[in-house]
Amino acid sequence: MSQKVHISKTYPVTGLHCASCAIRTETHVKTLPGISNASVNFADTSLLVEFSPEEITPEEMKKAIQAIGYDIIIDEANTQELKEEAQLLNLNNIKKNLTGAAVLSIPLVIIAMFFMNIPYANFIMMALATPVVFWFGRQFPSGAWKQLKHHSSNMDTLVALSTGIAYFFSTAVTIFPQVFHKAGIHGHVYFEASAVIITFILLGKLLEEKAKSNTSSALKKLIGMQAKSVILVLDNGEQKEIPISNVMPGNILLIKPGSKIPVDGTITSGSSFIDESMITGEPIAVEKTINSKIFAGTINQKGSFRFRAEKVGGDTVLAQIIKMVREAQGSKAPIQHLVDKIAGVFVPVVISLAILSGLIWFFSTTDNPLTHSLLAIVTVLIIACPCALGLATPTAIMVGIGKGADNGILIKDAESLEIAHKVNAVVLDKTGTITLGEPEVNDLVWTNEIDIAKYGTILHSIQRNSEHPLAEPMVHHLENAGIKSTGLAVTVESITGKGVKALVNEQLYFIGSKKLMDENNIAIDPGLKILLEKWQEDAKTISLFSDSEKVLSVISISDKIKSTSRAAIKQLHDLGIEVHLLTGDNEKSAAYIARETGIDRYRAEAMPQDKHDYIKKLQEEGKIVAMAGDGINDSQALAQADVSIAMGKGSDIAMDVAKMTIISSDLTRIPQAIKLSKLTVATIKQNLFWAFIYNIIGIPIAAGLLYPFTGFLLNPMIAGAAMAMSSVSVVSNSLRLRFKII
Repeated sequence: MSQKVHISKTYPVTGLHCASCAIRTETHVKTLPGISNASVNFADTSLLVEFSPEEITPEEMKKAIQAIGYDIIIDEANTQELKEEAQLLNLNNIKKNLTGAAVLSIPLVIIAMFFMNIPYANFIMMALATPVVFWFGRQFPSGAWKQLKHHSSNMDTLVALSTGIAYFFSTAVTIFPQVFHKAGIHGHVYFEASAVIITFILLGKLLEEKAKSNTSSALKKLIGMQAKSVILVLDNGEQKEIPISNVMPGNILLIKPGSKIPVDGTITSGSSFIDESMITGEPIAVEKTINSKIFAGTINQKGSFRFRAEKVGGDTVLAQIIKMVREAQGSKAPIQHLVDKIAGVFVPVVISLAILSGLIWFFSTTDNPLTHSLLAIVTVLIIACPCALGLATPTAIMVGIGKGADNGILIKDAESLEIAHKVNAVVLDKTGTITLGEPEVNDLVWTNEIDIAKYGTILHSIQRNSEHPLAEPMVHHLENAGIKSTGLAVTVESITGKGVKALVNEQLYFIGSKKLMDENNIAIDPGLKILLEKWQEDAKTISLFSDSEKVLSVISISDKIKSTSRAAIKQLHDLGIEVHLLTGDNEKSAAYIARETGIDRYRAEAMPQDKHDYIKKLQEEGKIVAMAGDGINDSQALAQADVSIAMGKGSDIAMDVAKMTIISSDLTRIPQAIKLSKLTVATIKQNLFWAFIYNIIGIPIAAGLLYPFTGFLLNPMIAGAAMAMSSVSVVSNSLRLRFKII
């Protein structure tokens, strides 16, 4: 039986008014057939869902979500545009409603405060409050009614109940004052409270929406890097401008100075310098010539060139980065699951507390118990804010992941961002991680009294025809020295693990290790032998070139340590983190790299299983381990690590397994990622602290807890302003992350 394929998609959600809405939508989607996982991000108003297309379609999901009062945008071709349109429409609606509510609330407050004794004051205030409650604030009763139909509640329920109670009580007092007088109740009206509460909440919503839109600025910046059209070069040499959606792999495209690169590919003619900072984080433009790889979203500077399109649409590096950032921003940190549980029961608990406080005041011995009771109910319902709780974690995660993307650190999920701050051991692969992964010749020393031009040409001929991994750096070195082969007849035979044997114009030559020379009884000059031993001590890879009798030259090859590696390891030590080296290279090479970079512990000649076991052993010692590597042989160890980091120029498998990717392969990004995690987690804790404290202190004060001791009762209008500002303060605190230095 074939296994069902599950795919992951992110859809914008409309109609979310608070954290309870997000929880309700997420819970409902999880119950649908074919859904393996779902996560709704209230801060980003998005649904990240894993589902089986065989069991459920996006259209079916959309209908199911519409049935509970919300909606999703499933037009993938225009998802971002439609989402931005929906956000802009929502923002404009809030602005219009806020303006209307404010215009009517200002005279309402003035009458309530200074002109209560004018004729028909209550009727004038009722006339001013009615449009505010039922038109400019219509989203609240409308949203509450939708929730009630589905036996649920959210922030709309709290606002609709509180403003509704204040409005209808005031209306009853205005129309039937004699009833209240007969009952001995002082009939005070609260029209101004109902209107001003809605005005304040709309103001808070406006500020919140504007602030929330800033949390995804990094994603918008990435999306803005995508070119809209390209110049296609036809087979007959003609040029034609076409939409980027029409580009196919293999097309030849023309890039002019100042243009964005539209898709990934390889330069076929021309050259230029390209600004890759938006993808790699490196500020210096990179020179690109024929056969150089170029990437979508980068910016061409002065030159003009043609290139062959290779990866288009969703396959480009930029598209993958956008997808990764979008999914990461929609994912949930472990701490969020606890908050979700609280937010899920928050509204019913608040309604219960409001009713309880109202009953206590109603049966108390205070003057005007009904007035106190109504005030307590209204104020408790108004001051409670599930939004602050719901926004605390996702806004910080979104800003943190966006800041990482700005600095060339791609974070796949919120969990790894949260865990990274606990890391106390970092394990590094050598080749391509600490070193450049690009072997090059350091020295080539010839024996005395030899025709360097002649034998250099022979060496070049052999290496140009060899498939040995060290052949290419030797060819480059000789060509840079002006030595090239000239039509020599060459036959090359590889000797596994030792080097190569070659026939050049019927003469026998060897290139390889000292062991290969010894096996073929080839003599080595004492001076070269001393040099050979010295280079071995320096952990360099040594290759010897000989004819059938004696060694002609000794070649030193090394993979240079990256310029940033020493600084990165020092920064990790400054953070109190142990640094370990794992390499398949020999003991001397590992010891040299460890000594040169200041690494604490190393393990040489490590196979993939050894690397996995080494990390597991560290974890058994109680360490939280981050592993950084770039090869297929690192994937097993990356999967075992608590935080896995792929170096950007490595294998696709390593990047698939890893939870973080350093695009530029710069090791200093690892301590930056850890600092970013510390800052993000600190921001989450601050947000949650203030959100909880706000509700824990605000709700009892609203219920009248201080009244028996101080005579203080919280005004419902102040409660409305406090509730509106609580969400804004949480989002604003998260936005501070954007300006922190990592």
